[in-house]
Amino acid sequence: MGLLKTCSLSLCFLLLTMGLENAASQDSSGTKTADSAATLAYIHQGWDELSRSMTDCHSLVDVKVTTAPVLYVPAELAVPPAVRELTAKCGVKVATLPRRIAKLGDLMPAELAADNLAPGLLYLPNKYVVPGGRFNEMYGWDSYFILLGLVADHREELARGMVENFWFEIEHYGAVLNANRTYFLTRSQPPFLTSMMRAVYEDAASFHDATEKRQWLERGYALAGKDYETWMRPEHKAGTTGLARYYDYGEGPVPEMADDSTYYQDVIRWLVAHAKGTSRVESESTHPSHKNKDVARVGHPQLGGEGFLVKGSAHPDANEIVRLKKTSCDVTASQVCMKAEADGYRLTREFYEGDRAMRESGFDTSFRFGAFSGATHHYAPVCLNSLLFRYERDMAHFAHLLGKAEDAHVWEERAKKRNAAMQRYLWSAKEGMFEDFDFVRGKSSTYAYVTALYPLWAGVATREQAAQVEAKLKTFERPGGLAMSDTNTGMQWDEPFGWAPTNWIAVAGLAAYQFRDDARRIAKEFMSSVDRGFAADGTIREKYNVEAGNADVHVTAGYKANVIGFGWTNGVYLKMAEVGKGRDQGIGNIGQGTGNR
Repeated sequence: MGLLKTCSLSLCFLLLTMGLENAASQDSSGTKTADSAATLAYIHQGWDELSRSMTDCHSLVDVKVTTAPVLYVPAELAVPPAVRELTAKCGVKVATLPRRIAKLGDLMPAELAADNLAPGLLYLPNKYVVPGGRFNEMYGWDSYFILLGLVADHREELARGMVENFWFEIEHYGAVLNANRTYFLTRSQPPFLTSMMRAVYEDAASFHDATEKRQWLERGYALAGKDYETWMRPEHKAGTTGLARYYDYGEGPVPEMADDSTYYQDVIRWLVAHAKGTSRVESESTHPSHKNKDVARVGHPQLGGEGFLVKGSAHPDANEIVRLKKTSCDVTASQVCMKAEADGYRLTREFYEGDRAMRESGFDTSFRFGAFSGATHHYAPVCLNSLLFRYERDMAHFAHLLGKAEDAHVWEERAKKRNAAMQRYLWSAKEGMFEDFDFVRGKSSTYAYVTALYPLWAGVATREQAAQVEAKLKTFERPGGLAMSDTNTGMQWDEPFGWAPTNWIAVAGLAAYQFRDDARRIAKEFMSSVDRGFAADGTIREKYNVEAGNADVHVTAGYKANVIGFGWTNGVYLKMAEVGKGRDQGIGNIGQGTGNR
């Protein structure tokens, strides 16, 4: 029963009705064995259990915060009658946002708090699929991989409705959001919107006729263009490189960490522990961003973290509160901030800025961008710029389909400029890899990360570059699939952990460049990890231990649970099953231009 105590009520019911004891086949000794058919049966049944709507009381639950549920409707819309009934039906407060939102950061969560308005769910018109567990809302990049599975499983109406939900977010909340909660009004997530649109548009069963299909694309094209502008804003520019970076318009620690009361303290303790007695760290703390004399110059000489700590007490007096508001965060405005203290230290504003940017990247947490990725905002990442290149090529493709030749030329020129900048700053001929670029220090990262394969998926890589990247697969490949990195930090987005989205990006990218044996092998390896995990406990998880080839995951800081569900793993498993059956012809072309291939 320990497993059932950790899952949602809805999902627990599914597990019980399926019968955990029958979730996988058994050998003659009674030991459960991995069985792909059992995994597939679970996935096929799971979509409805992971689906949410605004008239479903379960959709409003948010374990990440401690306040009572609130559902917010855009300021410019009347409250739908079915939503108005939720007050009596679910005991939830229904409120209208105080004003119209045109872009990220227009309405800060702190403003809602100042008006005694609690964090809440943002209204969406259509049903959607959530990842599972504590992630009980529609997420930006999760949804791409979920949607691939929905289309593969002939759930076209649900897939199309989710894309239209993202259009609704752009119209009424300013951009595709990290997820539809008020505390995400300050950031987006990796930009997969045009890839989602192509997956639906190119699925013959998604539309009744050609007229409906064209009208749908016309509407989406205009809104996707607006969302693209999110990434062109000054705050998202990676210096003068012509590339983009991740950035969150909020300040201080993120409120959704209220249910992980030790994360920021764990970060502080690690930084302090790895700085003690290390004079080398003191002498190397010369990062251009470190200008405040109150900032402690501590960190790990290889893994970073210098400039992330400031002296601060657990119970600051009035004078210290004023100082911390400038150097760290506002302890009067956030309980998460107040509790973020350990060993006489607090985290700096600089760390929180990077911490928030890391969360927009989706890779929370790793050591890819320094300790706990606290310097994420200093980098032009391979992943983000690959996604934007593909976005630009998709928009050019849409423009051609809609007869907008001038628009198509503009988008193609944007893609060419980004390609040139990526070749200049992100490709390392010496290493034969794509590497993130620290535009503050003016040098490439040497941290090996599986996102080096994104340029293959996006079509950025030349054939020669793709061959060099393919030759480095051993850096990441383990018995159970591709690990995130070759550095074991104890973080969930590092070695030895592998995730469905990055394994799929790699498989699709390798297939696109005709490395089909590699693609099929990695797909088989990752599916086997999922199968073994399912045989062990009758569930599908958000991440896997690819070194062991199972779901035995132990994370030291950050999100330590291995959440059950799980939306993107389900979707990717279905797509990998197609690859395993040899149905990978053209798989790398879905949703992308030809790029350099």
